[in-house]
Order: sequence, then C-alpha cells, then structure tokens
Amino acid sequence: MFPKIMGIVNVTPDSFSDGGQFESHQAAIEQALLLVEQGADLLDIGGESTRPGALPVPADQELERVIPVIEGIRRHDATIPISIDTSKAIVAHEAVTAGATMINDVTAGRHDAEMFHTAATCNVPLILMHMQGEPRTMQEAPTYGNVVDEVAAFLKGQADAARDAGVEEIYVDPGIGFGKSLEHNLALLRSLNEFTAIAPVVLGISRKRF
Repeated sequence: MFPKIMGIVNVTPDSFSDGGQFESHQAAIEQALLLVEQGADLLDIGGESTRPGALPVPADQELERVIPVIEGIRRHDATIPISIDTSKAIVAHEAVTAGATMINDVTAGRHDAEMFHTAATCNVPLILMHMQGEPRTMQEAPTYGNVVDEVAAFLKGQADAARDAGVEEIYVDPGIGFGKSLEHNLALLRSLNEFTAIAPVVLGISRKRF
C-alpha cells in the first residue's frame, strides 16, 4: 500500500500553520480545490484549532465554519474523500450528511462518548489520535514512562472500543506534537511499526514545530 497525502484546510482564525488564511468559506473552498489539483489524495477540514494553547469552540460555531466548506467542495468535486476534523459527534454527523466521508477525532473518542456510535451509524472510517491532555495545556510538561508503549496501548484500547461499537474501518495517529517533546516525537517516528500493527497509520508531521 502506497502512502496517501492528506491536504489540510483549517477554517479557523488561530490554527498553528494556516490560521486566519482561509477563514472565509470561499477562500477555504478554493484552497481545498487547489490542494486536490496539487496532488492531495484526500482533504481534512477542521473548524476548531488544536494548536498548543488553543481554546475550545462551541459546536454551532464549528458547524458554521465547516459545513459550507464541505458543501462547496462537493459542488466542484463529488469524489475526493473528505475527512472532518472534530471531536464532537454532532459536528461529525452533520459533516458526513454534508458530504464528508471520514471522521478524524484528535481525542480518539475521549471528548464525546457518542463519537464511536456516530462513526458506526454513519458507516464511515474513523481516525483515532493520541493526545496527552488537551490543546490548552498539552505542551506544558508532557511526561511518559515509555512514550511508544503508552501511546500504542492507548490507541489499541480505543481502536478495540471503536470496533466493539461497530466501526469497521479505523486508522490510528500517534499524535506528533500533541503532548510530546522533541524526544517523544522522534521516538514515535522510529517506532511506527508498533502502530501499523494496530491499524493503518495517519501521520501529521508537516510544519510541526519540532
């Protein structure tokens, strides 16, 4: 299996890499279509920043940001896979209704107990990411006994729970930069085989600070 490239579009004012660049729906749609033209195999649309120090946003604001963008992409491209980056089941459900084909939950189901049920009933793949703490505090003092073992054990547990809830297609993300130091990130990158043994791996390393 060859790696696939995920194009990221953050419809937010405060994301780490592109915050504020694509706040308007039209700018976000144009950026998404440009990424497809440049070779992205799938798109990831997010309406809530998860950069270090970020604060949560309410579901209605998140929906207002992402739904018009997903619908706009679908008017131009009916086939490109679209992932909705959210930890809220209601946002995930509405995004799939609007045309998203995958859910990307950076909390791996910890934030919203309905997320696994939503992914199962919508019959879409689910990405589970590891994050120590929450965006507001995750980079203050990340600590592990053995980062590879702990992250792998967490992701396996969440993947098993999602499968038990009826989710058929699962991906895992070790969460580079999400509650990890430079040394933790490098250790995880050296041990990706530990994660491919659980499920196919999604790896977000582009433009990360480390």
